[in-house]
Amino acid sequence: MKLSKQSIQVETGKRLKSAGVLLVAGLLSVSLIGCSKAIKYGDAAEVETTTTSFGSTDLQQIAAKMVDSVLTFPPIVEITSKRRPVMFVDTIKNKTSEHIDTESITDTISSRLLRSGKFRFVDMTKVAALKKQLDYQNDSGMVNQNTATKMGQQIGAEYMMYGNLSSIVKRNSSRKDVYYKFTLKLIHLQSGIVEWSDEKEIRKSKEKSLFGL
Repeated sequence: MKLSKQSIQVETGKRLKSAGVLLVAGLLSVSLIGCSKAIKYGDAAEVETTTTSFGSTDLQQIAAKMVDSVLTFPPIVEITSKRRPVMFVDTIKNKTSEHIDTESITDTISSRLLRSGKFRFVDMTKVAALKKQLDYQNDSGMVNQNTATKMGQQIGAEYMMYGNLSSIVKRNSSRKDVYYKFTLKLIHLQSGIVEWSDEKEIRKSKEKSLFGL
């Protein structure tokens, strides 16, 4: 069957169009692959300077300062030279305008103090869970009483650690300045005497770009 010149031109155009579509699709796929970036692990201790908001570097600086301060304070050194006092950490009050997980700060401080071998801790956030387990062991009738943990045998904390995180934010048309102050105290529960207190100050600033970002 002999095709007319017009038919041949139409068929050729269709083939060129299909080839063009495939070429564009291929180039687009290569472009998308080229734009994707591999995920990399970073150094958790690396200084974070992304924003002026409270970040990981601030947490690490606060924890390092507080732990070093309490462990080197002469009266505390004397108290912990012969025994390991028991303490608990109260919730840190967030007095800033940001949503900050202050529990992460106290967790880091508690972990470092515990690893120092100078203190022991009771975890007040788990009191309800502990009581539930003790009730089960003592009252359910399902646990051998020779192996059950008895009620009223827990060691009471001698000290309480507590503190505040506050901030002051200043800004104008070209600059934002944020000042953080973290205060931590250690109080003797029986006497009510504050045995130790210290604070860490952090100031962060950011200049606005020409585009206002």
